[in-house]
Amino acid sequence: MTIKSKHYFVRSIDFYEKILYNAKQKQGRENKMAKAKTVFVCSECGNESPKWLGKCPACNSWNTFYEQKIEKYTETNKIEKKINNTPKPLNSYVGQEANRTSTGYSELDRVLGGGLVKGSLILLGGEPGIGKSTLILQLCEKVQGEGKVLYVSGEESAEQIKLRADRLNVKNEELMFLGETDIDIVKDAITETKPKLVIIDSIQTMYSDEITAAAGSVSQVREITSQIMRVCKSQQITTIIIGHVTKEGNIAGPRVLEHMVDTVLYLEGERYNTYRILRAVKNRFGSTNEIGMFEMKQEGMCEVTNPSDVLITEREDNPSGSCIVASLEGTRPILVEMQALTSQSVFGIPKRTGNGFDYNRLAVLIAVLEKRAGLMLGAQDIYLNIAGGMKLTEPAVDLGIIATVASAFKNIPIAKDVVVIGEVGLTGEVRRINLIEKRLKEAEKLGFKTCIIPESNKKGLKDEFKLDIIGVKNIGEALKILGIK
Repeated sequence: MTIKSKHYFVRSIDFYEKILYNAKQKQGRENKMAKAKTVFVCSECGNESPKWLGKCPACNSWNTFYEQKIEKYTETNKIEKKINNTPKPLNSYVGQEANRTSTGYSELDRVLGGGLVKGSLILLGGEPGIGKSTLILQLCEKVQGEGKVLYVSGEESAEQIKLRADRLNVKNEELMFLGETDIDIVKDAITETKPKLVIIDSIQTMYSDEITAAAGSVSQVREITSQIMRVCKSQQITTIIIGHVTKEGNIAGPRVLEHMVDTVLYLEGERYNTYRILRAVKNRFGSTNEIGMFEMKQEGMCEVTNPSDVLITEREDNPSGSCIVASLEGTRPILVEMQALTSQSVFGIPKRTGNGFDYNRLAVLIAVLEKRAGLMLGAQDIYLNIAGGMKLTEPAVDLGIIATVASAFKNIPIAKDVVVIGEVGLTGEVRRINLIEKRLKEAEKLGFKTCIIPESNKKGLKDEFKLDIIGVKNIGEALKILGIK
């Protein structure tokens, strides 16, 4: 071989090596592009970013970005989706009533709207130690005979759950336990056992291998809930997910988590108080803002069927700074005792504290009481408390707060058999409230004699009551009737 042909042969080898190298590089890039990509999404406004950011540039919220996987669909999947999801006239569908199963607790059935709906997804939130697991474990005993129940726990072992079950006298033979945190194993167990009810305790302990974030993170909680929803909805399995709450009182995880489920329940109560309040803030199968009351005892959570009687039984005889109001939680009237205390302030700025009531609303009512009733409260520390750990938000208790604070300031007691109801405006007028008949019937049932209500409500009354119903137009008339002004 000549020198010229040798150089030509070497250049040919180099040329083919470059072609082979470029082909490998191109294949590597294609393989890299074929991997699952992720994007970071803000849980508050939905803004997307290719990388994690501490502060969202769109809504200026901190620590709201969570990781979301971008799924790639082939042309075949797109064709199948088009075939299966063609629009149809709404009148061609047949509406069916929700198939409900009673929980065995009238209070829980009230909050759920009548019982557990088949195939529904329920999110139960509350602080650690408030009684979520206890209530759900008792529920597993109450639904005995309705089918298998699968209890999945990532926080406690089978021995711990068994000890609690023995203490609560839970003997359901169809109650099955799985101590696992891997969502893939949990889904396989659900498919194999085919239970009627699934309990996930808690959602913050579950994880998926598809998400690189740690268990309990925003991305993990959202993905786990999505997978559980797909499995249980497809098999018509009722599912209860237990979740912890943040310091602000919201369920830990992305805000979209509450939009994914059918029902959102909160178990509230003070740590040193035995009473627990179960509140529904979202319910696709019933009314919202319904409450159920329970009492934590040695044998577990016991339902309180008459909350009004419980909340006012410990009231002293004719104390100053105490008044009974009729509040409405959903469709249920509840009589609650309000307590107020006023004292001379030793600082330049008087203190205002409201336990169970909005602070800003309290400040407004105190200003109305000063301006329209002439009570000099500018140098007084004022403390307001709702007895029994209740939290009241409706404006119908405004007149009760006015009467309570005035009674404490004047040191004049309000009669024990009087109920005060009404909304108060900035000009001191007492405005109309809704569902007055239900409130009056509750007061009459508990033995009260007199009820002070808005004048406009008294004119519209149709039913007859044994109560002495007094209508007032402004706070001055109400305080005069109560003997405070």
